[in-house]
Amino acid sequence: ARVRQRCRVHVAMATVNAVVERGCTMLVHYDKSVSSTEIKDALESGSAHEKAEAMKKAIAILLSGEQMPQIFITIVRFVLPSEDKYVQKLLLLYMEIIEKTDAQGKLLPEMILICQNLRNNLQHPNEFLRGATLRFLCRIQEPEILEPLIPSIIACLEHRHSFVRRNAVMCMDRIYQMPGGDMLLMDAPETIERFLQGGESDLGTRRNAFLMLYNNAQDRAVNFLMSNLEQVANWGDILQNVVLDLIRKVCRNDPSQKGRYIKIILTLLSTNNTSVIYECANTLVALSSAPTAIKAAGNCYCQLLVSQSDNNVKLIVLDRIAELKDAHRYVMQEMVMDILRAVSTPNVDIRKKALDIVLDLVTGRNIDEVVAALKKEIQKSQTDTGEKAGEYRQMLVQAVHRCAVRFPGVAGAVVNLLMDFLGDANTGTAFDVAMFVREIAQTNPDLRDQILRQMLDCFFSIRSSRVCGTCLWIVGEFSLTTAQIEESLETLKQSLGPTPFFTQKKKHSQWEADPEEDDQATRDQYGKRHFGEASHDSMKEQKKKGPVVLADGSYATQTASSADVRALAEAQVPNLRALVLAGDFFLASVVSTTLTKLAMRYINIAADAGVAPADANRLHAECMLYIVCMIRLGESGETPTPMDSDSNDRMMVCIKTLAKPQEADVDVWLSACRSAYDGLIADRAKQKEDEEAEKDQRPISQADDLIDFYHLKSRKGMSQVEIEDAVATDLKRATGFGAGKDEKKSALERVIQLTGFSDPVYAEAYVTVHQYDIVMDVTVVNRTNEVQQNLALELATMGDLKLVERPQNHTLGPGETKHIRANIKVSSTETGVIFGNIVYESTGSDRNVVVLNDVHIDIMDYISPAWCEDNKFRSMWAEFEWENKVAVNTTIKTVREFLDHIVESTNMRCLTPPSALEGDCGYLAANLYAKSVFGEDALVNVSVEEQDGVVSGFIRIRSKTQGIALSLGDKITLKQRAKAVPK
Repeated sequence: ARVRQRCRVHVAMATVNAVVERGCTMLVHYDKSVSSTEIKDALESGSAHEKAEAMKKAIAILLSGEQMPQIFITIVRFVLPSEDKYVQKLLLLYMEIIEKTDAQGKLLPEMILICQNLRNNLQHPNEFLRGATLRFLCRIQEPEILEPLIPSIIACLEHRHSFVRRNAVMCMDRIYQMPGGDMLLMDAPETIERFLQGGESDLGTRRNAFLMLYNNAQDRAVNFLMSNLEQVANWGDILQNVVLDLIRKVCRNDPSQKGRYIKIILTLLSTNNTSVIYECANTLVALSSAPTAIKAAGNCYCQLLVSQSDNNVKLIVLDRIAELKDAHRYVMQEMVMDILRAVSTPNVDIRKKALDIVLDLVTGRNIDEVVAALKKEIQKSQTDTGEKAGEYRQMLVQAVHRCAVRFPGVAGAVVNLLMDFLGDANTGTAFDVAMFVREIAQTNPDLRDQILRQMLDCFFSIRSSRVCGTCLWIVGEFSLTTAQIEESLETLKQSLGPTPFFTQKKKHSQWEADPEEDDQATRDQYGKRHFGEASHDSMKEQKKKGPVVLADGSYATQTASSADVRALAEAQVPNLRALVLAGDFFLASVVSTTLTKLAMRYINIAADAGVAPADANRLHAECMLYIVCMIRLGESGETPTPMDSDSNDRMMVCIKTLAKPQEADVDVWLSACRSAYDGLIADRAKQKEDEEAEKDQRPISQADDLIDFYHLKSRKGMSQVEIEDAVATDLKRATGFGAGKDEKKSALERVIQLTGFSDPVYAEAYVTVHQYDIVMDVTVVNRTNEVQQNLALELATMGDLKLVERPQNHTLGPGETKHIRANIKVSSTETGVIFGNIVYESTGSDRNVVVLNDVHIDIMDYISPAWCEDNKFRSMWAEFEWENKVAVNTTIKTVREFLDHIVESTNMRCLTPPSALEGDCGYLAANLYAKSVFGEDALVNVSVEEQDGVVSGFIRIRSKTQGIALSLGDKITLKQRAKAVPK
């Protein structure tokens, strides 16, 4: 099996190596066929324009994978001597893509002819040709070609034109970074440092020169920066960005140097260039945790958020602000209103992200300002007719809801405004408002009368079944006085219309005499049966035939078809009646429950309120009448959808309860529902408190820990940021707030052994997954006593992984260690595999291969626990089309232990509250939720039961994409049999 695996790997690697062995620096699409003879003829006898066209065709054919060795000599003879600059530029592109070495890796003899031409170009009086040749040399990896050109490259540093000098510096940088490049340009850093100090005026050239020192001679770059501190503020933006990169690199290697560079960063913050300001803020956050530094960085982000018009820039800045919010919550709370200004952008993603950040930073000090701003946005959204206006209005309502739940004192300021949206065309917005009003009415007794009165006023405008159901619950629970009950019942009667909801049809034989009268009688009977006498009479008046006088005085005749009459009737019918006639019997059962609650409460308080028994009995009878009429409508079969048995049973229970109210359990009807909802709210509040406590927790200091006296520190020559940063660093060191043992342990768990200890090359990899990038830091050790030449790490991937570039070759002496880095791009959450081998040459063999162990990229690296509302979870569950159903097969004995094990194994969050999971009934159902780094939602429903010590059931996974559903299902299948570790 091991041999077969090695063979499969070698076959796969042979295919991959054919593609990645040579680095590709350009891509040109060309789908036309042309013969080499045509190209040769054009190159030999054509004009400069014809030669250029022939060169283009030759380059395109070579890039498509074909080989044309027969035209090389023709190009050397007829193109090399050409004086046309455009032809010479195409010649450089041609030389860039042709094979320059043989099968053994040795330079082809004919390349000597090209070397002479390159030297002539580097000494050519035309600056464009010189610069183009220097850019071409940046992509050449053969030392035999570069070595004779080194003097000419260095001489170009003194050219009069900045284009040549800029490319000469870049060329020296690339050559020096090549394997063995320090032997070709031994004194390159010294030469570039002298060049920088010589007063170079071109910004791009200075940037390239400083970047060369930054990459290859960091100490020289630091010395140059320190000797020119006063001029840093006047340098151009591209050079200042390299300076900030240098500061980050130096301080990462030696944190004690931070104090030297913070002043430079603060100086650069005052520049006008947005890219420099952004990088300054990033550098400040990376180097310092002082409140002053964090505040300065946050102000920069907020300034960019308002000033930049590009939505992508705003999203990036919001991500940075979110990171700051997680690490420095108290500092960022002062910038809530600045962040909230981002909602003025007409982009839903930006608005949603800004609102999420703001709601996490709301405190008692800024809640009034935040709610006032949200109210203004809600009022503005009423006149917004954009495509996403309804979705934005729904987000604002949810934001106000969360604010009112955390700070009940602001509920009264917004509840009146939001109740106007109960009849909103966007059902989601209206439903969110109803849920908000229900919770406010439950938690704020002082607002109940106001809420009930306004809800009854706007009840007729509600056209959504879900919203009507929630509002009916509010009416039934909070109509507490006789006057409120009478007003509520009158509103419900007007919304339901007159009874009965239908009448028995006449026999068809009575209408057989006249078809027209038969049709007319049918329509009349339909109107009377469904919409009542008054509505029917108004419709008859509107559908009479007759002359109509138009605006210009002419006559027109209108006729109303039966479809028009029906549409007109439906437009005039009350809201609850229309929903019930459409077959919504679940809503009919909610109406019945509400009527039962009103009737029972009225009977209980009628005697104390001085209501006559006859009036109480009349109200009681009216409630029973409406319930019976809805039951008869469901049994008649007149509705588009039949009545379900659950709704029928519920309405029958209401009838029986009203028929014998003295035998009913009054507490169940009048107080148990409200008590259950109160428990739900209390449970949610406790969960929120626990989350806030986790966010705000601080490390506990030991009795003998260091006590830092801030005011006794020496402040000589230190800025406020430096002082605060020193204190913060000491506090981290004293309290253990920095990297602890758990983080070090987690880092060690990410080390993967790639080869065995007995292999000639030992290799291990440290894999870091950061959003869309996977970085493999591979450590290779030469375990032999021989020199290993051209050691190459050859990698290939399976799944949605892509190797960015092939790592360069190295030479390892006996016992020597090298660190090789490979970058891999990720495009989805599918589980991927990285495999490959290490190839090297030794004295005893030309090619040695060591096969590496496979590296599996786990989906757990891509997803993180997240939270969402129950309503949003249900809507996503109904919307997502990919489902993976996994049968439970485990050795775990209890359902709760199994759920805890699944939550821990899948890195998901359980949305079901702990109170709903209490008890031991042998059955459990819970919802789990997580979000991937790509913004994908992962929904999981666990439904399990325990019988005779065996846990069985199903786990259903839903997502918008196939990859995450399959990968998460495989992970659960693999992990569910493992025994949970007892806590």
